[in-house]
Amino acid sequence: MVDISFYHHQTRKIEDTLPTLLERSLARGWRVVVQATSDARVNALDQRLWSYRPESFLPHGTKRDASPETQPIYLTCGDDNPNNADVRFFVEGAHIAPILTGDAAPAERAVLLFDGEDPEELANARAQWKELRDAGQTLVYQQQDDSGRWVEKAREPKAKA
Repeated sequence: MVDISFYHHQTRKIEDTLPTLLERSLARGWRVVVQATSDARVNALDQRLWSYRPESFLPHGTKRDASPETQPIYLTCGDDNPNNADVRFFVEGAHIAPILTGDAAPAERAVLLFDGEDPEELANARAQWKELRDAGQTLVYQQQDDSGRWVEKAREPKAKA
């Protein structure tokens, strides 16, 4: 069973935190899939990863690129997992549960990143938390503090006293 984390963005945008999370994943030797729900978001993330820092970029590809199985980071709006990802990030309300079984499942971790200022994304995250909790998954909820650091706020199942 993979670890599932929810990252509630409040003080910073997903586009600003995702590159750091991707860098940390690559530093662990993990391959990554980032799943959105629209080609427009995939294209925006593609551009962001090439330009998020003037002195560097994150190596990645999309369905437009050759040899997706060689990409350390693969951006998609589908259920594909051509690079056998260890971690899969879900943005824009992409649905986690259907991916957890079968070939598209990540080996280690699934992470839902959501904008707490967007009522639709917040409602989607709450619905996914309930669905996954009710399915018996182990979940961790992280929320940004005022300085942008992640603080664990909840865990399911709850620790026994």
